[in-house]
Amino acid sequence: MAVNKIFTYSKGSVNQVANNILKLVFLGCIVSFVISFVSCNNSDKETVTQTNQDMVLIPKADFMMGGDDELSRPDELPRHRVLLDPFWMDETEVTNAQFAKFVKEAKYTTTAEKKPDWEELKKQLPEGAPKPDDSLLVPGSLVFNSPREDVELDNFYQWWLWVPGASWMKPIGPGSSIEGLHDHPVIHVSWFDANEYCKWAGKRLPTEAEWEWAARGGLKDEPYSWGSEQIDKGKPKANTWDGKFPNLNTHKDGFKVTAPVKSFPSNEYGLYDMAGNVWEWTADWYRNDYYEMSNKAEGIKNPQGPEDSYDPVEPFAEKRVQRGGSFLCNDSYCSGYRVAFRQKSSPDTGLSHSGFRCVKNKK
Repeated sequence: MAVNKIFTYSKGSVNQVANNILKLVFLGCIVSFVISFVSCNNSDKETVTQTNQDMVLIPKADFMMGGDDELSRPDELPRHRVLLDPFWMDETEVTNAQFAKFVKEAKYTTTAEKKPDWEELKKQLPEGAPKPDDSLLVPGSLVFNSPREDVELDNFYQWWLWVPGASWMKPIGPGSSIEGLHDHPVIHVSWFDANEYCKWAGKRLPTEAEWEWAARGGLKDEPYSWGSEQIDKGKPKANTWDGKFPNLNTHKDGFKVTAPVKSFPSNEYGLYDMAGNVWEWTADWYRNDYYEMSNKAEGIKNPQGPEDSYDPVEPFAEKRVQRGGSFLCNDSYCSGYRVAFRQKSSPDTGLSHSGFRCVKNKK
């Protein structure tokens, strides 16, 4: 079945229960992702061994991490010196085919396929928040649904739907499948899902610093993984939102939703989709003030992120960092394809544009 047909979604297929779940769960862990929108050289190359098949060796780093241009947000500043040892990184985002092998061999069940745990959910809500009826706490995930008309960008309820039964295998809920999408990045995965996959594969999630250094591809002080040319100039450079978000997508880049990995040119390190397609989980906790804590003249070596999480927008919710943007990113709403852009989401959140890739230490 064609990709566009698989991801076409009708409001009529979501019953009232699903809409109630949307309102309730948005108050907790899942809202953290959507709210955040509003607010070097190429040396040391090695032959890829069988062990590191489909991975790229990223050279050691001494670079300035953080925002490069006028679109920089407060949590991307100040720019600060970071030093990294070399490491291996997957050349693409983890695909449906790769994730399916993991699920089969590890007999793994993803977060979206499990009933939400109220005891965990209420930790991210103000004290005294009422418990929803058990009939509303059912497995599912968030699916993007483009409105038919222009809407204000301050109300994400207009383009996100909580869909019971949506998961990595059923991207828009019951009746959908990943047939024909095996080379697309896996979606609807939580941080826990991504972390378990990495462990199964003998790898790990990248730190936020590793991800940014790799995305830069050896370029210095450039806002994008391809350089300085703006996203809407020249040939399509990544799978992003072309047009007016969230209701008009011209599909200039050739895709309505996710694209097969390697659909666009790699950066100078040989990494694909470091901008657009799907957001990618990193290992780090998110703190809005972490860069201030990391700003040292001598630099910070192999940073592992803060010890805890804090987001003043949602002080009750613990969050992990995501990077790279997605097929929904557009300068009018989210310039997440900039190499310095920091996204944050609770680790149990899954959406129809969240994925990941893995890294390994160089031995």
